[in-house]
Amino acid sequence: MTDPLNWLRKIRRFFRAEQAWKKKYEDYKKQLEDFKKLAGPDVEISELACLDDNTGTTPIEPHYTYHPAWAARVLAQTRPSKHIDISSTTNFSNIASAFVPFEFYDYRPANIHLSNYTSGRADLTNLHFETGSVESLSCMHTVEHIGLGRYGDPIDINGDYKAMKELERVLKPGGALLFVVPVGNPRIEFNAHRVYAYDTIINNFSGLVLKEFSLIPDDFERTGYITNPPRELIDKQHWGCGCFWFTKL
Repeated sequence: MTDPLNWLRKIRRFFRAEQAWKKKYEDYKKQLEDFKKLAGPDVEISELACLDDNTGTTPIEPHYTYHPAWAARVLAQTRPSKHIDISSTTNFSNIASAFVPFEFYDYRPANIHLSNYTSGRADLTNLHFETGSVESLSCMHTVEHIGLGRYGDPIDINGDYKAMKELERVLKPGGALLFVVPVGNPRIEFNAHRVYAYDTIINNFSGLVLKEFSLIPDDFERTGYITNPPRELIDKQHWGCGCFWFTKL
């Protein structure tokens, strides 16, 4: 049976949102009229209302703000002769290529043209690199999608594990892997992504050694990202972002 109090809360939220939008629109129309008066009759003005940008702080998406910042700081420390990235956000590769020669690969190649930067196609479950050949490697917020069909890849219940093994295979002894996935309460949310337990990632990279772990927690507004957080904090996340810096002996 439907909870009438729950419905009442939803109705109240709807009306509050409608009233807030109406106030924003009224403010917008007043600003438009004031601007037209200042511009005069000879200035042509068209309308493209942006009603959600007048906020007290700049809104961010925490995972995609902090994990590239974490990875760039690692590259600033390691300074590899070349870095290879598999399917992470292109903003990371674009910026990092300013100070590290960069190769970017994706199942859907990126049409990007920059100095110090090349782009190509790769299948994470069957990488074309030779075993033990890649000095510096990253794959961030990508593996959780493999095998779920979201990006045109074939359905494969074990696609993510195959991808992890390929990353481990191609990494050079002494090399570094920057690996990022959602962590916390483990689950599959088809066909979007998976969320992993911390131990699942450690166990599936059994041939690598964890050098550093950083967490972007649910409560990111208070903390940013946390390096080497307590284990109990990792385990209680609903949608945390786990940043694993692995090395290969």
